[in-house]
Amino acid sequence: MNRTHRLLVLLAAVLLLTGLAVGATLHAADRAAEKDRAQAGGPPVRSGKVALDTPGLAVFRNMAWGPHRDEIASVPGGDLTGPRTASGVHCLRFHTAGGTGICLQAVRSGIRDSYRAVALDARLRELRRYDLAGVPSRARVSPDGHTVAWTVFVSGDSYAGTAFSTRTSVLDTRTWTLDRNLETYRVFLDDHPYRAADLNVWGVTFADDTRFYATVATAGKTYLVRGDRRERTLRSVHTNVECPSLSPDGTRIAYKKRVEGASSDAPWRLYVLDLRTLRESATAEQRNIDDQAVWRDGHTLVYSLPGDYGSDLWTVPADGSGSPRQAMAAALAPAFTGRS
Repeated sequence: MNRTHRLLVLLAAVLLLTGLAVGATLHAADRAAEKDRAQAGGPPVRSGKVALDTPGLAVFRNMAWGPHRDEIASVPGGDLTGPRTASGVHCLRFHTAGGTGICLQAVRSGIRDSYRAVALDARLRELRRYDLAGVPSRARVSPDGHTVAWTVFVSGDSYAGTAFSTRTSVLDTRTWTLDRNLETYRVFLDDHPYRAADLNVWGVTFADDTRFYATVATAGKTYLVRGDRRERTLRSVHTNVECPSLSPDGTRIAYKKRVEGASSDAPWRLYVLDLRTLRESATAEQRNIDDQAVWRDGHTLVYSLPGDYGSDLWTVPADGSGSPRQAMAAALAPAFTGRS
């Protein structure tokens, strides 16, 4: 092959690769733009005001494709499939209670996205914001709205290796005192003081403004712990508990549990623990649950599963009876405001 032929082959290859790159870019741009277009048959969503102190609402991250995707939206708690009111506030993770909201947001930039936690009042107006050390994972608000918590995934811990590492923070919304890392609390496993470099804490669920439950992981095991902000302590209660969620009456914990025989890619099932007897029972949901469930009331759990738009919400009775049912398509991170 002479020099001219080689140049022609090289030029053809460059043009082909350029065309493929342009095509891929246009396809990706079209897919991104598609998410901004409302889909036929999707849930109706309109702009409006969302008030976190309105009783009887379900408030959640709207995942339906269209101009309101990723906005905090609401529907009447008794009609989860009804028209959605979108607030204009974007959150990756969200929770609300007592008229306070916590919103974990992405901050878009040309180089790399960063993240922040934003405390919101009942009208979704910003009160304070805090930079986050990693990718948002969990968020919770205490029943009276005076304390909020969030968990993020972080990298850079030498002990973590290929496993994930977390940071969990707790914020007092009256004094704006921030405990940046619950790993600094004193930990007691089986009533014995415990310290380890590989400690991780995540998934706070509040009993009140001071007391809470969470997951502690160390040495390959996970523990349900009872936390106390005044004492700055975490005390183990039960093993093999992740992402706990306290029932409205404070007597039970819903959580995801690693079960024997399950695939390592889908190891979790949804369980409920009686805090008085420490008896655990499986729910009727047999699929893998990688979420921190919420209690719709004293009898029903709500959790997310993958769906056509990213995530759907499902319900199942907490007592092991019944069967799972889809409650809401294209939604994530639900919370239910005070009873109507």
